Amino acid sequence: MNKQQIKTAIDLFAGIGGFRLALEKNGIQCVYSNDHNKYSCQTYSANFGDIHCADLNDIPAETIPSFDLLCGGFPCQPFSIAGVSKKQSLGRNHGFDDEKQGNLFFEILRIIDYHQPKVIFLENVKNLKSHDKGNTWKVIKSKLSQRGYNIFSQIIDGKYYLPQHRERIFIICFNQNYFPNLDFNFPNPPQKRLYELNDIFQENVDNKYTLSDKLWSYLQQHKENSKAKGNGFGYGIIDQKSEYTRTLSARYYKDGSEILVEQTNKNPRRLTPRECAKLQGFPDDFIIPVSDNQAYKQFGNSVIVPLITDIIKQIKLTIHQYNSKL
Repeated sequence: MNKQQIKTAIDLFAGIGGFRLALEKNGIQCVYSNDHNKYSCQTYSANFGDIHCADLNDIPAETIPSFDLLCGGFPCQPFSIAGVSKKQSLGRNHGFDDEKQGNLFFEILRIIDYHQPKVIFLENVKNLKSHDKGNTWKVIKSKLSQRGYNIFSQIIDGKYYLPQHRERIFIICFNQNYFPNLDFNFPNPPQKRLYELNDIFQENVDNKYTLSDKLWSYLQQHKENSKAKGNGFGYGIIDQKSEYTRTLSARYYKDGSEILVEQTNKNPRRLTPRECAKLQGFPDDFIIPVSDNQAYKQFGNSVIVPLITDIIKQIKLTIHQYNSKL
């Protein structure tokens, strides 16, 4: 049996490059990147260079260069709790019945069928496992198993790496043609976060991030109304004593309500885009070339970079240990 290594990767649904940063930190060359959102492509391009900005449905698999590792945080809105609730309220389909986003998993399979990568690394919301009474997860596992992959999955909370409560499911698949009987364990979270909440705050933040009296009154009233109905919807405030924030979401640009920063003698404020970048583990020199609203969407859709970095490191270590037994 030949010893296998992971030297090259592709970055699908690349967003602004959270996976790309993790790949580079692990010495893996990204040979192809794709996203369909022009603003995400703008940010990705400003930081990494080339990205194929197009709908994955329209990209022939044979035009993608050969690679060892397929990475993809495929669209989570069709499976997320908030996404499903919203689509149901609008009478729309969700999950795999969401033609535009839900079916993109099958586009990943199309690329897998052509390239037969050694390893697959997928990421999604934790609700993926429970969506449609577990049927969605059954389909995903079945389709990957049929193609000869051993599947390992775990829900991990990003709060062990950075000060943000962010539970996501991580799915690692090893091609049995290359790695028969390989066993994989996800990395143990670090004993200490890389930095704490107070470390993300900028000094002298522009007043434009402070909530207007009208918006602040509305959010307080909305919270009271929700409380009266017996549910927990409403804003979340962080202060000097807070350990971590709620999950940063793509809707943060609307009102910032899930993570508001307490201020002395002033209405609370939103995080700045730079603080959002820090909360997701992007480096301080990461270029943000888009508007604040686009930046909020981009960081809300992104991944916690140190966590992805740790998992890729564990993939490499597992393969190294596997090879040493051959």
